[in-house]
Amino acid sequence: MKSFLEQNISQDSLITLFSQAPVAMSLLAGDDFIIQSANPQMLEIWGKGTSVIGRSLFEILPEIIEQGFREILENVYRTGEIFKGNKWPVFLEKDGKYDEYFFDFIFAPVFNDDKKIKGISIVATEVTDQILSERKLKESEYRFEHLIKKSDYPIAIYSTEDLYIEFANEKMLKTWGKDVSVIGMKLEDALPELEGQPFIGLLKDIFKTGETYASKEARADLIVDGKLQTFYYDFSYKPLKSPTGEVYAILNMAVDITDLVLAKKEIQEREKKFRDLADSMPQFVWTCDNRGEITYMNKSWYRYTGSSENENQTSLVKSMMRPETIGKVDQTWEECVRTNTPFVMEYELEDPTQKGNYRWFLGRAIPNFSENGEVNQWTGTFTDINEFKQLETQKDNFLGIASHELKTPLTSLKLYTQFIKNNLEKAGDPKNANVARRMDYQIDFLTGLINELLDVTKIQKGQMQLNESTFDFDKLVDEVVEEQQMTSRHKLFVSRSGAIGEVFADRHRISQVIANLISNAIKYSPNADEVHISTNLYEDQAQFNVRDFGIGIPEDKLSKVFEQYYRISGSKDYTFSGLGLGLYISAEIIKRTGGEIFVSSVEGEGSDFCFRIPKYKN
Repeated sequence: MKSFLEQNISQDSLITLFSQAPVAMSLLAGDDFIIQSANPQMLEIWGKGTSVIGRSLFEILPEIIEQGFREILENVYRTGEIFKGNKWPVFLEKDGKYDEYFFDFIFAPVFNDDKKIKGISIVATEVTDQILSERKLKESEYRFEHLIKKSDYPIAIYSTEDLYIEFANEKMLKTWGKDVSVIGMKLEDALPELEGQPFIGLLKDIFKTGETYASKEARADLIVDGKLQTFYYDFSYKPLKSPTGEVYAILNMAVDITDLVLAKKEIQEREKKFRDLADSMPQFVWTCDNRGEITYMNKSWYRYTGSSENENQTSLVKSMMRPETIGKVDQTWEECVRTNTPFVMEYELEDPTQKGNYRWFLGRAIPNFSENGEVNQWTGTFTDINEFKQLETQKDNFLGIASHELKTPLTSLKLYTQFIKNNLEKAGDPKNANVARRMDYQIDFLTGLINELLDVTKIQKGQMQLNESTFDFDKLVDEVVEEQQMTSRHKLFVSRSGAIGEVFADRHRISQVIANLISNAIKYSPNADEVHISTNLYEDQAQFNVRDFGIGIPEDKLSKVFEQYYRISGSKDYTFSGLGLGLYISAEIIKRTGGEIFVSSVEGEGSDFCFRIPKYKN
């Protein structure tokens, strides 16, 4: 072979072959490892030029000495044994940067004619990009494996059509009620309870179809903690395919929604019970959303209206209302939705059996709140109160007639009583004159009660008229306080934050409200000696306050004090006379004047009643 090369291939040809080889090659001579030759690929690896030829390898690459290459080369030179490095890490300094590179290389001895080693040949291939790619892949695989191992969701991988469990994270093992010993087993052997359930068949079909399968709220019966239990999952089976499109494994991901499904079933059962109960009620029971769109009506409603569930019940209800009341109902509803407070309102609905005739209904609705505090629906009722309203009208008519008829004899009786009192005083009979005076007081009290009843009937019929004019508010307060002080043992203290001056309202009715609040303060503070009265300007409104130090009002009763016939209850040691109409009438007067009335109170400490009315008519 040697003679063949010497006779047939020139030195230049060998150099050309050496320089154009696809791998890095170099020849080191002697035990000083002098670079005798190095092709361009090797020079590129070193980051050097052709000037290194004739110099020692360790002179041009001193950084590799501490990496063990001197010992390796000396061993090859001494023993003649070839040394191979596979994916060997080498730190090299190139362009002033010190980086790690990787190589496959061979260090082989070069012999002379006497079979003595005269140098070492180096053949090297840089595999840095390959190693870095492998590292990234491993890091990616590690991160993926770590991710699915620590995932909050059960994940498993089944390989081949026999469905071997190749991987299952902790969540999936817990879902199955198994440990890591099932890894490598067939799924049907690891979970024999799946027999008769669809999962094994679905998985095997995916190997044939290659299509992903997903299911919601799927039931699975699994042996967990030693007993067969029912669970529910949202899950998916995703085929993993080779580059040729063949399915080689299936990725199974699942979400345990057992608690959600059971909660939903419980809600459905409760809803069924609610609807069964609602259907048995004579009242009309309904639910709606925040927009007022009705989502449910009980059977009583459908029997009453003759409508069907397919019809829009929201539109039907509105079509049954008196047209002039729809706007007010909508306004009240919108305010209740805005404040999340119960809806309560009386209105008329047309009688389905008698067109043009209307019946009174009491509409009620309360908000239903979700766990996060938001309103998810409203539950309401329509109660037929037509007969009650008729009785109430009859009652109001009776009270109006009776009160009016009583006023005439009471007026005569008062005149006779005053005549008798005056004659007894003139005759020098003070004892009987005092009796007549007490009779006169009781007649005044009875007249006040009758006047209250008359006012209520006027309010109910919308017949209360306000005779508005301009008057001095401060002067009116002084007059009423003076009158009240004449008949009261309590000391009435008046304070002002500046003069209010003239207001435009019904002087008589405002006087009635002021007197009512003061007399109430006196009545409900039997153990106190003072009542504090104050006035001030609140923006463009006249404000009047009465503060007593009496029995007070329980917090849960504050919202009722301005209702018709409501009476504040004291302890068993006290009883308070009256019909419970004074505050109701006062509230109606203030409301019709365009003002507002309110109360604050602490039980056992007293109450503060206040009203505000605009100074000027808008």
